[in-house]
Amino acid sequence: MSPIATHLLINLIQVGFLLVFAPLVEGVLRRLEEIIQGKHGPSIFQPYHDIFKLFGKDEVVSEETTWVFRFAPLINFVMPIFVVLLIPALTAYPLFFAFMGDMVAVGFLMAIGGFFVALAAMDTGNVYGPVGASRTRMVGFLAEPVFMTVFFSVSYVANSTIPYIVNATWAASWASMLQPAHLLVLVAFLMLILADEGRIPVDSAAGKTEIAMIGYSKSLEYSGASAALMKWAGAMKLMVLSIVFLNVLLTPWGLAATRQWADVFLAIPKVLAKIFLFVIVLAVIETSLAKLRLFRISEFLAAAFVICLFAMGVRLVGIA
Repeated sequence: MSPIATHLLINLIQVGFLLVFAPLVEGVLRRLEEIIQGKHGPSIFQPYHDIFKLFGKDEVVSEETTWVFRFAPLINFVMPIFVVLLIPALTAYPLFFAFMGDMVAVGFLMAIGGFFVALAAMDTGNVYGPVGASRTRMVGFLAEPVFMTVFFSVSYVANSTIPYIVNATWAASWASMLQPAHLLVLVAFLMLILADEGRIPVDSAAGKTEIAMIGYSKSLEYSGASAALMKWAGAMKLMVLSIVFLNVLLTPWGLAATRQWADVFLAIPKVLAKIFLFVIVLAVIETSLAKLRLFRISEFLAAAFVICLFAMGVRLVGIA
C-alpha cells in the first residue's frame, strides 16, 4: 500500500475514533459529576442512547426560519471532523492533511461552528435562543484572544504552530515541558477549555434554567436528526479540545510512532486513558467550585489572557 493511501486510511481511523468515542467521553464526564455530587447519575452510555433516539424521531422546523437554521447543525458537526485531520490524535508523525492548517486554523474552524449555531439560535425568534447566543458570543469574543496568544506562546519554543511539530518538540525534551512559560500556557489553555465548554464555574453545561443557560439554549428549537447532530457535535468538540491540550501541550506521548497497524490501534486505548484522566480533573473542577455570577466570565477569561501575556513575557526575556 502506498504511503498516501496509508495516511488517508489512518486519517479515517482518527475520524472514526472521534465519532465513536466522543459520546463516551461526555458520558463518563456526566457520570463522574453525578458521583462526586453524591448522586447515581445516568449510564456512561446514555449519550449514545440519546443520539440514536433523536435520529429516529421526526424533525419539526418552523416555516419562519432560514437556511442558517437548517445548515447550522451540519456545519457544527463537520468542523470537529476537519480539526481531527490536522492534529496528532493517534499518530506522532504527520499525516496527509497535517500541513493544511496550523493551531490557529484549529481555533478558526471551531469558531465557525459556534458562529453558525449562534446565528441559528437567533434565527428562530425564540426568547431563550438569542439570550444564549449573545452570551456565547460574549464568551467567544473574550476567548479568541486567549486562543491566539496561547498558540503564539507555543510557537516561541517550537518555532511552529503546526500541531505535529509542536508535539514532536515537547516529546523530545522534558526540559521544555517544565519551563515556566509552558506551564503558564497550560494553565491558560485549561481555563479556556473550561470557559469554551461551559465548564466554567458560571454556566452549567446541563443547566435548563434561564439564568444558567448559555450553551443549552442554542439548541432548544432543534429536534430529530438536527438535535442529534448538535448533541454529537458538542461531544466531539470537547474531545477535540482535550486531544489538543493533552497530545500537543501536556502529554505528547503514547501516540503511534510507526505506520504499523498494530501500533496505530494500540494508541487508541492510550489516548483514551489520557482523556479519561483529564475528564476526572474537569469533573472535580466543575463540581468543587461554587457558581459565579454571569458578569464574572469576563474576569475569568481576562485572567487567562493575562497569564498568556505573562507567559510570552517570560519567554521573551529568556527565563528558564
